[in-house]
Amino acid sequence: MASETVENYLKCIYTLQSDQEDGVSTNAIAERLETQASSVTDMLKKLRSKKLVEYKKYKGATLTESGRRIAVDIVRRHRLWEVFLVEKLDYKWDEVHEIAEELEHVGPDDFIQRLDNFLGEPEFDPHGDPIPDSEGNLNDTRDAVPVASLEPGQRGKVVGVRDSSADFLQYLDSVKLNLGAELLLKERFSFDQSLLLDVDDSPRQISQLVARNLLVIKQHS
Repeated sequence: MASETVENYLKCIYTLQSDQEDGVSTNAIAERLETQASSVTDMLKKLRSKKLVEYKKYKGATLTESGRRIAVDIVRRHRLWEVFLVEKLDYKWDEVHEIAEELEHVGPDDFIQRLDNFLGEPEFDPHGDPIPDSEGNLNDTRDAVPVASLEPGQRGKVVGVRDSSADFLQYLDSVKLNLGAELLLKERFSFDQSLLLDVDDSPRQISQLVARNLLVIKQHS
């Protein structure tokens, strides 16, 4: 049974590793976990001794298969709890992350499986992220892309976000770009690459930063 600290480190490496092919740097881990790089180095050495990560100085850290299994289990728990909080306790999607951070460490595997069954075995969490199954498989075949990759005239359906911070989610609420929203890219402005969208027959202008962090499935006209 891994400690909560170990689980947090492994989940952090897993999340950061999914965005790159190389090892995850100590500085990136330290920034995500809000700790000192020296503390991260010490922990990585401990995780390496437990055969949970592969770590070489200046080359960063990658998860071993054992480390990945633990990390994916924590991700599964976290996302299932977010579904529970939104669907059963009426929390908003911008309110659940911190609570799920605590709950993800609670309960044995059979308890989490019962939670999964109770929720109807959901495939995605409230932010559109795929939920690993009990075997650690991610069955996401949606081929989601950032709004920024669309060309004028293309349509998309919002299915997820890259940034799940409360500030970003609250912004999306304010401009009615929630999961399931359908949009049409009308124009890309050359000055700052901001985008003019048509959302439910209503115009929305979003920045390039928002466009890079909002995921859609392309739709045919």
